[in-house]
Amino acid sequence: MKRPPYTVLIVDDSAVVRQAMQAILSKDPDITVIGAASDPLVAANYIKKQVPDVITLDVEMPRMDGLTFLRRLMAQRPVPVVMCSSLVTDHSETLLQALEAGAVDVVCKPQLGVREFLNENSLRLTEAVKAAAQARLSKGRLTGTKKISADAILPAPRATAMARTSDTIVAIGASTGGTEALRVFLQAMPVNAPPIAIVQHMPGGFTKAFADRLNSVCEITVKEAEEGDRMITGLALIAPGNDHMMIERSGAHYRVALKEGPLVSRHRPSVDVLMRSVARSAGNNAIGLIMTGMGDDGSKGLLEMKEAGATTFGQDEQSCVVYGMPKVAKNVGAVMTELGLDKLPAAILQKVSER
Repeated sequence: MKRPPYTVLIVDDSAVVRQAMQAILSKDPDITVIGAASDPLVAANYIKKQVPDVITLDVEMPRMDGLTFLRRLMAQRPVPVVMCSSLVTDHSETLLQALEAGAVDVVCKPQLGVREFLNENSLRLTEAVKAAAQARLSKGRLTGTKKISADAILPAPRATAMARTSDTIVAIGASTGGTEALRVFLQAMPVNAPPIAIVQHMPGGFTKAFADRLNSVCEITVKEAEEGDRMITGLALIAPGNDHMMIERSGAHYRVALKEGPLVSRHRPSVDVLMRSVARSAGNNAIGLIMTGMGDDGSKGLLEMKEAGATTFGQDEQSCVVYGMPKVAKNVGAVMTELGLDKLPAAILQKVSER
């Protein structure tokens, strides 16, 4: 795998955005900005001279829109792309199409106050670029600050797991590359699949469109989680993009609780928060899975699930876009079984049937 510094090409029609992004990325010693292009045609000339490790790409630009450029790029010379776009309701579909076309990640920027927003979210931007630089791509398709722990949201699990019940729930965490991995996984789930709770690192306002898209292509029902949602057979719940999601026991059932709170493991929603809550409320009635993504969010939570008696899985390196989160979880002893993406659905369903 290539080591830093990673080279980056910025493509955006706004001079303000180009200047702000170049200033932010250039401060990181692991990143070198090789150019800033005002549209895809100018970007193509940069690429002819030097192929960057990562491209940041706006959607709405003159001469050629970013989505068209992305599709041509993925078909001809795949380069990891981070989409940077103003996210409003009618753009959600476009950004989902960008992820399906091969974009590794999405960083959403407001229509006003862009420079201030980018400065405030510099860590998010630099981490997205670094994760993209390590992504595994195939032609035409995807194959600084102090971290806060889940203690900020809820206490650690009890020492002993609760008694087994008839309900088994599945908790999944994913980040970079997770949108495609989750589609593959959820499409393999039958209508009688166990209840599934998912944290996919994603901007606020984007997760509903993502859940709706998955719902349209899966046998099971997929929706953005809401406060009080009950976890039932054949339902997968996606954590909202700016809330921590927790699973709580309510009598004989499991329900969703949402909370804003601080960033945990640099994320909100955080996989650690979800998995800690599942360890506390479900114990050995749960299955945990860490999928593709950069960083270590979820490693502690998955270990807590394992210690509470849950069965735990990790996605293997070969099928990950970024083998970061699963690798850290494996290294700390949280992963009991590591499998390729194509084998995970059957393995988890088999474990559910054995319970």
